Amino acid sequence: MVVPELKAWRAARPHVVRVARSVRPQLVRAVEAVKPPLVRAAGAVKPLVTQPSTVQFTAGAATLGLVVAATVVTAAGPWDSTGQRTAERDWAASQGRAGGADHGHVSGTSGKAPAPAPSAASVLTGLGGSVGAGPSPTEKALADVLGPLLDNAALGTERTAAVVDLATGKRLYGKGADDGLTPASTTKIATAVAALTAAGADHRIETRTVLEPGTPDNKKKVEKVVLVGGGDPTLTARKDAEGNASLRTLADKTARALKDRKTDEVTLSYDASLYEGPDVHPIGLDNTNVARVTALMADEGRLDDTSSGTAKRTEEPAADAAKTFADLLKDRGIKTADPVPAKATDRAKALATVQSPPLSALVERMLTNSDNDIAEALARQTAVAAGEPASFKGGGTAIRKQLKKLGLPLKGAEFADGSGLDRADKLTADLLTALLAKAADPAHPELRAALTGLPVAGFTGTLSTRYAGQPGTGLVRAKTGTLTGVHTLAGTVVDTDGHLLAFAFLTASDPPTEPTATQKGLDALASTLATCGCS
Repeated sequence: MVVPELKAWRAARPHVVRVARSVRPQLVRAVEAVKPPLVRAAGAVKPLVTQPSTVQFTAGAATLGLVVAATVVTAAGPWDSTGQRTAERDWAASQGRAGGADHGHVSGTSGKAPAPAPSAASVLTGLGGSVGAGPSPTEKALADVLGPLLDNAALGTERTAAVVDLATGKRLYGKGADDGLTPASTTKIATAVAALTAAGADHRIETRTVLEPGTPDNKKKVEKVVLVGGGDPTLTARKDAEGNASLRTLADKTARALKDRKTDEVTLSYDASLYEGPDVHPIGLDNTNVARVTALMADEGRLDDTSSGTAKRTEEPAADAAKTFADLLKDRGIKTADPVPAKATDRAKALATVQSPPLSALVERMLTNSDNDIAEALARQTAVAAGEPASFKGGGTAIRKQLKKLGLPLKGAEFADGSGLDRADKLTADLLTALLAKAADPAHPELRAALTGLPVAGFTGTLSTRYAGQPGTGLVRAKTGTLTGVHTLAGTVVDTDGHLLAFAFLTASDPPTEPTATQKGLDALASTLATCGCS
């Protein structure tokens, strides 16, 4: 007996997947939910203690247990017809904050046209409404504590810094804040904000198959199927799609559509023409950091079973994805020869489609794991949405245009790619903190993923192995940046008075500094903000 899947469960399933992932050992999503009560708890007990960093962390740990317990309950339902838990919807509505972005790793392949997923209430206090008691940190107090740390020789020959109060948007401290330096992967913050602005947090990237008119072949008419890439960097061919768009699902849908037409043999082509210009990043093809940037690929062209970090890549990601798709069709009873490249025509009829998770989820994954493939894809998606050529140059132009629309300080900034692997990129500490402030602005809820995706010190992503024994553990959320001789850190932190601060620290050195020492120096700067009331 086959029990049909309930409509409500189909809608709810992506959110349950998100919940299950949230209770992994490093509590990737749970830490995010801890921040609001952590801030309130730290502020409430501040007058009673002399070691605020311990209190902040203890309060967060206690709250974390409650969050995990509540998360498990959430998975049980009940769910309404949109897939949102009824109690969660009512509570979120009572808070009066809707972000319109799904902050989980969810599937976009179920249903006909996925509706925007609901957001939880903002994890940050909006501009103009400080959670902190008392005045913001002063420039002199910050200079007194940050100055000696910025003079640390381990940081190298160049260093710039900026600190901003996110409740007011006011810069509290700056050192060379308007000087452009190579930002490395903190460039991804700019890419995130630009992509979210241009395409929207709920945008999903489609991969589809279309049917072209056939031509006679051996006295029978063989129809032509084209696999059309839309630039989804998270498209996967693995059995467990983990909420991503699946080539297997696309093969299922395509095979069913063909069989409905009484067709069991086709020719197969693939179309990766959405992107243009060079597809090899300027760092070269012989690298493990990024694949060819193409509109069609599966599993980021990885030749192993990893989903993040460095890995050897295929030299032909589009062709390999198409070959995998051909094999999947054959497994489903559709005969086809090896696929060849060809552009879909306007006469083609739609067969099947799968969709990526929402752009907000792609942004979070990019920032947490410092995923270069997603970053380059998002730069091109920004270009497509902005009407620019979908190339390295066009992506850089589109990013600048989107940030200019937001009124951000672009003097000294250069955008050569979306990932920060290109040393021609230049950003200022002022721009990085302004990007974070804009993402925290209640007038721009569509940008919230640029904050919620930041790694949590000592817990997630590229900060999971840093901050050991430092007071910033669990309190600092920041994007890292690392190239030879370049180390950067930009993110947010809650100080002992409960003020939410944005910071950016950029360093460069020739000859290069010792990486571990430099990273510890940057971590010390952010940790100092966590332990300093400085008012």
